[in-house]
Amino acid sequence: MEALNSPQREAVRRILARLKSQPGPLLEVLHGIQDELGYVPPAAVPLIAEELNLSRAEVHGVITFYHHFRSKPAGRHTLQVCRAESCQAVGGEALAQHAVKRLGIQFHETTRDGAFSLEPVYCLGNCACSPAVMVDGDVYGRVSPERLDEIVAERLK
Repeated sequence: MEALNSPQREAVRRILARLKSQPGPLLEVLHGIQDELGYVPPAAVPLIAEELNLSRAEVHGVITFYHHFRSKPAGRHTLQVCRAESCQAVGGEALAQHAVKRLGIQFHETTRDGAFSLEPVYCLGNCACSPAVMVDGDVYGRVSPERLDEIVAERLK
C-alpha cells in the first residue's frame, strides 16, 4: 500500500477536522476526500479510523460496500451507464455491453491511457429518456451505441 503524500495527508486531515464533529461523519468524510482527491487512498483508512474512533475494517467496509467510492484514481473522464430497470427495459444492457467493448474495460476500471473510467449507476433520474448515461456530470438520454461513440469521441478531443 502506497503511503499518502504530504498534500494528500493534509487534505485528509483538513476534511476530518471539518467534519468529524458531525453525527455519524464517516460517509461525509469519505465523500469529502473523494471530492478533493478523486478517490479514497487506501493509506487514508488508518488515519480516518483513528480520527473517527472506528476500526480500519469498519472504514474499509463502508468504502467497499458503496460503489460510488474508489480506492484508486479515476480517469480524466468518468462514464456512468444507468443500470436501473427503466434503462434496462429499453436497451440499457446492450448499451452497457457496447460501452465495455468501446472502452476495452469492465465496470469499475480505467482505460490504460487514463482517459476514461467506466462506472455503473443505479438511476440517473432520467427515466423518461432511457437509456441514459452521464459523463463528467453531464446527463444524456435516449443514448444509442452510436450516440455513445459520439459522446466518447467528443470527450477525447
